[in-house]
Amino acid sequence: MSNTALITGASSGIGRELAIYHAEKGGDLIITARREETLNALKTEIEGAHGVTVHVVALDLGADGGAKDLISKVDALGVPVDVLINNAGFGGHGRFTERDLDADLAMIDLNVKALVTLTHHFAAKMAEQGGGKILNVGSTAGFMPGPLQATYFATKAFVNSFSQAVDQELRDKGVSVTVLAPGYVETEFASAADLEGTSLVKSGATARSVAKFGYDAMRRRELVAINDGRLSFMLNWIIPFLPRRTILKMTERMQSK
Repeated sequence: MSNTALITGASSGIGRELAIYHAEKGGDLIITARREETLNALKTEIEGAHGVTVHVVALDLGADGGAKDLISKVDALGVPVDVLINNAGFGGHGRFTERDLDADLAMIDLNVKALVTLTHHFAAKMAEQGGGKILNVGSTAGFMPGPLQATYFATKAFVNSFSQAVDQELRDKGVSVTVLAPGYVETEFASAADLEGTSLVKSGATARSVAKFGYDAMRRRELVAINDGRLSFMLNWIIPFLPRRTILKMTERMQSK
């Protein structure tokens, strides 16, 4: 029985750990990111350790036409995608009007546009195949507005809403969509997003633990997976009842240097 996962942003962090964990379960892989050398090293590592097949597709998913290029390359492999994991994404710190607009538009292209494009194509194929699973890597940032990371928080709010709606539309066709919404995770994200020095990134979960949590939730076809119990309680039972301005000020303080 086919069990191939397509994982974006697989060269490091959560994406890399998701690829390894899927291989540990005996599944084949299609891994993609920009760094071809790193992907090839991961392919060698995984195939040697787990005896599965790993296909490498190196490209810039956030570039103009990047998602459609990936779709063409994956379809050309002739390998049915049973699991889609939309993990690629990035953030960026600073006041919105002081940030480079092109950087924020690129963030939207990768975090939102590419995810929607891939989900649209592969979810339709899964429905035709009679089933499949999708894991969209969101964030707890998607549950509130985020001053000093306004665009990033907004993209993750989109992922949260979009994932749940598509799951409802496709569940009777055997296709489930799970949104993984972790808190801070110890990856390259903080340095890339210029978040070092903020209270937001003082301590976090390991990429391995978050990947395992999200993957297992996806296999159970859960709708929303928040890896931190305390955060889950706050987001569901405290944040919704606080005054909106209080939430905005609290989030801004967490992200101030």
